[in-house]
Amino acid sequence: MAAQANDGAPPLPPGDRSARLRAILGGSAGNLVEWYDWYVYAAFTLYFAPAFFPAGDPTAQLLQAAAVFAVGFLMRPIGGWLMGVYADRHGRKAGLTLSVSLMCGGSFAIALTPGHDRIGWAAPAILLIARLAQGLSLGGEYGASATYLSEMAGRSRRGFYSSFQYVTLIAGQLSALAVLLVLQAVMSPASLEAWGWRIPFAIGGALAVVVFWLRRRLAETESFRNARAGAAAPSGALALLRHHPRAAMTVMALTAGGTLAFYAYSIYMQKFLANTAGFSRETASAIMTGALFLFMLAQPLAGALSDRVGRKPLMIGFGVAGVVFTWPIFTALETVRDPLAAFALVTAALLIVSGYTAINAVVKAEMFPAHIRALGVALPYAIANTLFGGTAEYVALWLKQQGMERGFYAYVTAMIGLSLIVYLRMRDTRDHSLILED
Repeated sequence: MAAQANDGAPPLPPGDRSARLRAILGGSAGNLVEWYDWYVYAAFTLYFAPAFFPAGDPTAQLLQAAAVFAVGFLMRPIGGWLMGVYADRHGRKAGLTLSVSLMCGGSFAIALTPGHDRIGWAAPAILLIARLAQGLSLGGEYGASATYLSEMAGRSRRGFYSSFQYVTLIAGQLSALAVLLVLQAVMSPASLEAWGWRIPFAIGGALAVVVFWLRRRLAETESFRNARAGAAAPSGALALLRHHPRAAMTVMALTAGGTLAFYAYSIYMQKFLANTAGFSRETASAIMTGALFLFMLAQPLAGALSDRVGRKPLMIGFGVAGVVFTWPIFTALETVRDPLAAFALVTAALLIVSGYTAINAVVKAEMFPAHIRALGVALPYAIANTLFGGTAEYVALWLKQQGMERGFYAYVTAMIGLSLIVYLRMRDTRDHSLILED
């Protein structure tokens, strides 16, 4: 169905800036809903974990829920592979439409699944299947949306426009936290744990239905149309490894530290504030909401800066600051009791990682030719994201359970350092972009 929709996709009028902007905004809106659906799981883990897992130690329940979160990431490389190939062969629009359909089904499944007290271990089993479907969806979403936004953007503002992938990614996370704050304000903790946590998953499923129809109306990119009209070999994993091994390995290496830092500073940080720093769940949510809002606003600024000075200086800035300040920020948060001080520390950590998040999509897209770009962006990224981003929360909670919590700070610092080596050695993709050759 998605491929057929692509065949009738209207072309983007050459030089039509308003049409380009509408396409970017349309693609970004869909990305927001995709990431809202993904992050609702993390935002509401503290409430739904008891419903899906047997009663016991709260940290153990969070650990089990985090394990399902991590397992969902195992499907992301498969999604990146299958839907990256699909988007390269049938169009970026077709890939985007397919990914949101899978995300929709996963959200509705979680919203409607009875708890462990009613259906036993079938409850966490269904939760796992739903997260696997959503992982498959998100694995394809990243490559398709990164490619779509990068190809739709003009040469001089490619960093700025592609940064909206993370603007909408963060907006999805903020939307999940906003729903959490509203429900915390109008519902008792008991009601939230009993049934209120189902509301945000139902909202996500409904929004995904709307986005499905929105994405069917998107214009296809000129890069894809040119690639389809050319004689390039079809996209595929073997073609990627045979013809673009260096670029694929570079994507994995530059992603490792960046994605681990992002998940440590954002997804895990909410649990850290409640489980280690000792803030209430409501205060932790408020801190993260404010910090993520500023983080979101920083993305277009960093993206625009990369259009002027290049992508490489921003990534190096993230690498150096991440290595120097990760340990001090986490250790300071262990003992901070003032919510404003915690907010400042979390915001500082997120602004550091902006040097990676704002431009990572365009950097990867600029490294591959159009006929294999969606796969080249999606598959290596998804592998690194699964290994380092998807396991971040589980590793952090496991080390805490073992009494070695500070080992996680060292782990994050070391991985950022390894990626920093890659940033120092790689070419600046702004000046060597393969998108310019489409």
